Amino acid sequence: MYKCKLFAKLIAVLTAVVFLVAGCSVPGATSKPDPANPVTLELWHYYNGPQKIAFDDLVTEFNESVGLEKGIIVEAFSQGSIDELLNKVVDASNKKVGADDIPDIFAAYSDTAYAVDQLGLVADLDPYFTKEELDAYFPSYIDEGRFDKDKSLKIFPIAKSTEVMMVNKTDWDKFAQATGATYEDLATIEGVSDIAAKYYEWTDSLTDTPDDGKAFFGRDAVANYIISGMKQQGISIFDVGEDGNVNFNLDEAALRKVWDNYYIPYINGYFGAYGKFRSDDAKTGDLIALVCSTSGSAYFPREVTVNDDESYPIECEVLKNPCFEGAERYSIQQGAGMVVTKSDETTEYAAAEFLKWFTDAQRNIDFSIGSGYMPVKKEAASEELIKKAFSDNVEEQNAALEASIIVSIDEVNSDQLYTSTAFENGLAARNVLEYSLSDKAKTDREAVVAAIAGGTSRTDAVAAYDTDENFNAWLDELTQKLNDTQK
Repeated sequence: MYKCKLFAKLIAVLTAVVFLVAGCSVPGATSKPDPANPVTLELWHYYNGPQKIAFDDLVTEFNESVGLEKGIIVEAFSQGSIDELLNKVVDASNKKVGADDIPDIFAAYSDTAYAVDQLGLVADLDPYFTKEELDAYFPSYIDEGRFDKDKSLKIFPIAKSTEVMMVNKTDWDKFAQATGATYEDLATIEGVSDIAAKYYEWTDSLTDTPDDGKAFFGRDAVANYIISGMKQQGISIFDVGEDGNVNFNLDEAALRKVWDNYYIPYINGYFGAYGKFRSDDAKTGDLIALVCSTSGSAYFPREVTVNDDESYPIECEVLKNPCFEGAERYSIQQGAGMVVTKSDETTEYAAAEFLKWFTDAQRNIDFSIGSGYMPVKKEAASEELIKKAFSDNVEEQNAALEASIIVSIDEVNSDQLYTSTAFENGLAARNVLEYSLSDKAKTDREAVVAAIAGGTSRTDAVAAYDTDENFNAWLDELTQKLNDTQK
């Protein structure tokens, strides 16, 4: 009996020791970096210009303060554009010959993170954040990072954007005075199409040359228009199941509405896309209204350059991104988050500490006014705080950017936020959406212009393409190309 009791006590002691050791292995308990032997984190991002300056300034501040105190050094490197970053991350993940080693942290959209995660290279960040810490962020931003079957936190939000409409107020005022157009007319997608037609006719009437009207409107991201336009009609064009497989919902009636309010205005000359971005077209005066991302608003011009010898200053008006008439408002949620590469607890802990520091409410606001992105914490999404931050930082004052962030925050606080769930080859599918409609519209517009130049009336030239057969051919091609991405 005594031996049995002694054995039982021994088992209890050993069990306690096991639990004690297990407790010490919880991330953060023994994984804190040693300031005397700091952890160096390599971080890849895609920021350039003002965004890179704003990011680099904060990284320097971290390294010289909290990082120095906690033994964490962040070395940030811009990899060029988002596409260049994506390619370098994928090459590094697959250990392609000549590729660099994968960094400790990298900026990524869900499609890239999904592909890297399939290789088992992405860290789960949940162990490094408390529920209270995560509750401080917009839920949809956190949920976007939970794309695997276990709903682990694989992407951490540091800055987000949505879409806004930006208008050259100076030239709009002339048009509005002459025609009675109002900003309320731009609240719906159908309204934008109607106003664009009126603007073309009005500018055409200002000269003696027939059919030389000007385009009114353009979009930076046509894929966003299709995705959000379908969602406004109750359809998720990318329907991703629990198993990660995607079903393409290509409802004909819904896509016809999308087609009628982009392709048809485009081939008529009411919409346009000429430079790399629509802000480039606004600078040359080829467009006076556009939809771009919050961060893209930083590039809206302050003057229109007519030619090498002539330019004039313009004011900007920022409006909510239009939606389909009668539809529930959905705002696109975009902006890459940060992915931490799976390594050891100390490195992952250090990465999480940097992300916490970077997304402190006031610090995140400082990054917002310098980069054009929106802050990610609920307490920072305040018009009052944004206005104060701009007024306190004379060097960052930019009326268009300030108005864009404020309108975007309004959208975030009042609209349904939407982003597609990650799936295999999701980027390829998105690219199909981005170019299938825009490329066809551009090609067919060029054919219409050539026909008019050849003596065909504008009405007849457009009518040759504004047909059910043309729409059905595009829909068939879109269906085939999307299905091909999953083969």
